[in-house]
Amino acid sequence: MNVAIRVSELTKTYPGDVQAVKAVSFDVLPGEVFGLLGPNGAGKSTTVGMLTTTIRPSSGSAGLHGYDVEREPLAARAISSVVFQEAVVDRSLTGRRNLDIHARLWRTDTATARGRIDEAAELLRLTDLLDRPVATYSGGERRRLEIARALVSRPRVLFLDEPTVGLDPLIRAELLDVIGGLREQATTIFLTTHYLDEAERLCDRLAIVHDGSIVALDTPAALRAGLGSRLVELRTSVDPARALETLRARGLADADAFRIGATITIPLHGRDAHQTTFEIERAGVRASSMTTREPTLDDVYLRLTGGQLGAAA
Repeated sequence: MNVAIRVSELTKTYPGDVQAVKAVSFDVLPGEVFGLLGPNGAGKSTTVGMLTTTIRPSSGSAGLHGYDVEREPLAARAISSVVFQEAVVDRSLTGRRNLDIHARLWRTDTATARGRIDEAAELLRLTDLLDRPVATYSGGERRRLEIARALVSRPRVLFLDEPTVGLDPLIRAELLDVIGGLREQATTIFLTTHYLDEAERLCDRLAIVHDGSIVALDTPAALRAGLGSRLVELRTSVDPARALETLRARGLADADAFRIGATITIPLHGRDAHQTTFEIERAGVRASSMTTREPTLDDVYLRLTGGQLGAAA
């Protein structure tokens, strides 16, 4: 099967036996938007570093369109681009000059470079900004320029490492709209993020990574469906761990029920919501509030990572 990215048992261990990435495996198809979702410190950036040849794997293998990132790093780099968390554009230069320098580094002839720069600028809504110094750009405009810079080399695989981190909500929303438009370029996009809404909006499939390991991998819809169509959420005034044990013992909560602080979330899996809430009250679990709703990607994430989402904020 033709794959854009193939990762097999990829592992990175730092001195002191610190395992940042633990034998992760996955394939990404050509033209797919694939997301790696997890809190800071989960291993996302280390994974991107290995796939982009800037970090050497401790073991395992990875390839981009058949080029092994460790044995054939130059070939892997030649077909890929990366937008890192930290800005790399020169603020003292104009946007156009930044893009032109990048094209020259990729040995693109002048005429071809000019056409690619104009095309990338139009796609990223930068045409009216290109001849201004980057120092005058807003944060969102600089991020768009970073992406345009990465596209000038016409990559077959584009890596976006936390592309919206640190942006205010309005600028972030605008950038997400721009990234969504990159689908039309038929470029494979590998996105890392700790924003759940970002992953759900942009990704065809996503892997949830926790403590260096992949704990789930599927489409956002399939991940939500794993919790059923409805769930009960309650906030208890008693010991939540003991309350959850009681509900499991009474058959009112399955193994995938979870708690975050004083809040207990119970996937219903076909059980009647009204009857379940009635039985919870009969079980003696005192709740200050109780609601039923549809599962979200947040619920999937929190169940799998033990509530570490807050660490990403």
